[in-house]
Amino acid sequence: MITLDQADRLIDAILKRGAELDCRPLSVIVVEPGCKVKAFKKEDGASMIRFEMAYGKAYAALAMGRSSKLVKVRAEEKPIFMRYLVSASGDQIFPEGGGLQIRDQAGEVIGAVGVTGDTEDRDEELAAHGIRAIGLKTDADCAEIGRRGGIRLTNT
Repeated sequence: MITLDQADRLIDAILKRGAELDCRPLSVIVVEPGCKVKAFKKEDGASMIRFEMAYGKAYAALAMGRSSKLVKVRAEEKPIFMRYLVSASGDQIFPEGGGLQIRDQAGEVIGAVGVTGDTEDRDEELAAHGIRAIGLKTDADCAEIGRRGGIRLTNT
């Protein structure tokens, strides 16, 4: 499970990189497996409902075992299936880019991060940056583990 220290450092790395890239005000959440909140920060000027959006992206990544951007693709490809899953989750899944699973050095899922505030591509880029900045791994970094490790880099 991700530690509070790791969660804080991950969020700080994302916010620092976001400032370097002159992103719009960001909100970032880190959750444990089971989607229990470990840490959250919202930059000054970030709009309302950002906690829920960041949480929904992290929830989507954990619930579906893939990036929330891939969850969005799945929602576009199979809208009836995804409507059911969103409903079954109590409307907690937010299928929009910016949510990634966080993996340890062995490739085990130890949590997820959700980033919101800029474009979905930038949010996802920042999520990956933060994970790697503190020495942890994304799904893409663990691609060699394959399907048995729960790695989903595509929806096929």
